[in-house]
Amino acid sequence: MTVIPNSIHARDIASIVHPQTNLAKHREVGPVVITHSEGARIFDDGGKDYIESVAGLWCASLGFGVERLAKVAYEQMRTLGYYHTYRHRSNQPNVDLAEKLLSIAPVPMSKVLFQCSGSEANDTAIKLIWYYHNAIGKPEKRKIIARNMGYHGSTAATVSLSGKADMHADFGLPFAPFLHTEFPHYYRRHEDGESEEAFSTRMADALEIMILEEGPETVGGFFAEPVMGAGGAVLPPATYFEKIQAVLKKYEVLFIADEVICGFGRTGEMWGSRTYGLEPDMISSAKALSAAMQPISALMINEKVYQAMLQQSAKLGPFAHGYTYAGHPVASAVALEVIKIYEEMDVVGRVKSISPTFMGALEQHGDHPLIGDIRGAGLICGIELMRDGVARVPFDTGLKVAERFQENALKHGLIPRTVGDRLVFAPPLIITESEIAEMSDRFGRALDDTWAEIR
Repeated sequence: MTVIPNSIHARDIASIVHPQTNLAKHREVGPVVITHSEGARIFDDGGKDYIESVAGLWCASLGFGVERLAKVAYEQMRTLGYYHTYRHRSNQPNVDLAEKLLSIAPVPMSKVLFQCSGSEANDTAIKLIWYYHNAIGKPEKRKIIARNMGYHGSTAATVSLSGKADMHADFGLPFAPFLHTEFPHYYRRHEDGESEEAFSTRMADALEIMILEEGPETVGGFFAEPVMGAGGAVLPPATYFEKIQAVLKKYEVLFIADEVICGFGRTGEMWGSRTYGLEPDMISSAKALSAAMQPISALMINEKVYQAMLQQSAKLGPFAHGYTYAGHPVASAVALEVIKIYEEMDVVGRVKSISPTFMGALEQHGDHPLIGDIRGAGLICGIELMRDGVARVPFDTGLKVAERFQENALKHGLIPRTVGDRLVFAPPLIITESEIAEMSDRFGRALDDTWAEIR
């Protein structure tokens, strides 16, 4: 596009650094300026509409504007627009939301710590792993394991925890205590003739070998997303978490389920932990917690972790951790109203009922020459772009197939998410059957254009 002087596009280029953006390219092409929304659609300042196939950043579960939530935020701002939760202070929305989260947790949880983002929730969990092991007299259990291609946040600690080399490059990361075990991507990484169950055994064996080589007395925690979001919407292979959790229990390693993307209906249950049988010691949540309408996250901890925190408080005094906006009354009020909306719409039932339509719309493109594999659950799906899907032969990276697809998708009014040569779909949970059909049509046209360019 031609950037017009003094336009909002030019002003953006002159004043803003955009995350996860090619900064040099941005100076040439400028931003797509979004002005308003309707259901699962957004509109740019030229009037063009797009189907938002990843709910913004996996988070706009109810779409991109909800008047009911605006009214709740307004009323809360009128009565108590801010107060902190330090030094014995509290507020009604904070207490109500904590009680609600504990009542719907996938496994018994004891307490809730509020923060402002998924990154902060996972950063807090990292600190609590160390705090817990100091409390029980095992301070050497400092090492924390996550998975290659897993994503847990953008703070210095959580991005170290994340297994994404592109996010470590030239930042001087990852920090030393963070380790990364195998990427459990069955389609790409299974051996010929290896079943999902056998693959999962190999993944669990690799984790156990790592723990033994590092020394079980030094390994304190393990993080995992039920479905790996930023890794490409990668579903766990059969029996994976059953076998992984057995290893963690054997070596007394705390398990943290990162539900930042999967929580609140995305996988067809309220929690991904319920979909895949996880029994974590801590659960982090954000994104759909407030349907993206307020910056809030919640870390739930079990009684074992809380009792260790009490021991530390008896020894050290105040729990020396917190954020200025943690437990913000407006954010908590909005999140509480979001959960009420989920209950009224039966979000789990809705996702289960529309999932076959969603998956069917994507699977009808399964024989396209660009596509090698399609797998999903609920309203999340990952699609492999492959030169030969059966033989699992990838495209030459020089072709930049995913980048070409993304440009063609935008041309056809579809906002996709690409992870390498993998496409991700995770639309707002309120997406309709007609919007799914339109999404599929635009997807098909973008695939055809991309194939025409590279074949």
